[in-house]
Amino acid sequence: MKAILMTAVGDCDVLQQQEITEPVFTTQTQLKVKLHAAGVNPVDTKIRKGGLFYPNAQLPAILGCDGAGEVVEIGENVTSFKVGDKVWFCNGGLGREQGNYAQFTVIEQRWASLMPSVDFQTAAAAPLVLITAWNSLFERGLLQAEQTVLIHAGAGGVGHVAIQLAKIAGAKVITTVSSDEKAQFVKSLGADEVIFYNQTDVAQEVNRLTNGRGADLVFDTVGKEVFKLSIPCTAHFGRLITILDASNLDLSEARMRNLSIGFELMLTPMLRDLDDARDKQITLLKKCADYIDTGKLKIHVSEVFPLSQAKQAHDLIESGHVMGKLVLAI
Repeated sequence: MKAILMTAVGDCDVLQQQEITEPVFTTQTQLKVKLHAAGVNPVDTKIRKGGLFYPNAQLPAILGCDGAGEVVEIGENVTSFKVGDKVWFCNGGLGREQGNYAQFTVIEQRWASLMPSVDFQTAAAAPLVLITAWNSLFERGLLQAEQTVLIHAGAGGVGHVAIQLAKIAGAKVITTVSSDEKAQFVKSLGADEVIFYNQTDVAQEVNRLTNGRGADLVFDTVGKEVFKLSIPCTAHFGRLITILDASNLDLSEARMRNLSIGFELMLTPMLRDLDDARDKQITLLKKCADYIDTGKLKIHVSEVFPLSQAKQAHDLIESGHVMGKLVLAI
């Protein structure tokens, strides 16, 4: 089969398309899936530049946590799926199990879920960002109806999903963007207020919009500097959640505000083999599939690349200006 191999740690040139042997079952509870699409996420580029997440993993490796495809073979003990089922999942791609930049994969039936009624490319774009956004807003952030949430980078992969999930929950959404095009995009998703972070003091504007109170929840999808700037945006006794590193920061004002600070890395259950936590992620995918099928939630795929152009997809996602998600078509 054709696959994109990460042959070394480095720039995009370490991604090489090669012909390799198709994967085979290692247990009789596995599915063999013909992959039709793989989502491209920032974590893929971080692994490519920084190394595999598992300390004993060896190169070459196949990246790509998100995948969608058709079941073409099942182990004799599989009970939840049949040949021909369309499935989506977040599995592999971190250096131990095979990722999804390939034509085929095998996956334990426990970690797969039936796709919503969308095309494979849309389905492959969704699992990681759905789980990340949901856990950040509701598991860590405890967001409730009528509360106000500030979602940074609302036009991005996680951000555009977070806006919709927050609106489904009945929250008021403030979000940040950098351009008129992105402003129109997030408004179409339901954002109540849009702040141009490159033109405005975000903290001043958030406090103006909330009558000086600040947001009940602030969700940082960008990184350390945005996390730091988010503290004065957060209401006293509020919550500040980040999906990135926020170490070595002065948190004195956060302490004065009695903020609850949380971190969300949705890959932890896979990295630490926390099976019960992964089961909850599968339950969440089923819930989000219902939202998608009923039109409450839309996944925006801004560009689709053929598998052979994985390098170009990595280049684009590292530019930091993608709206929604990028996908590899296989």
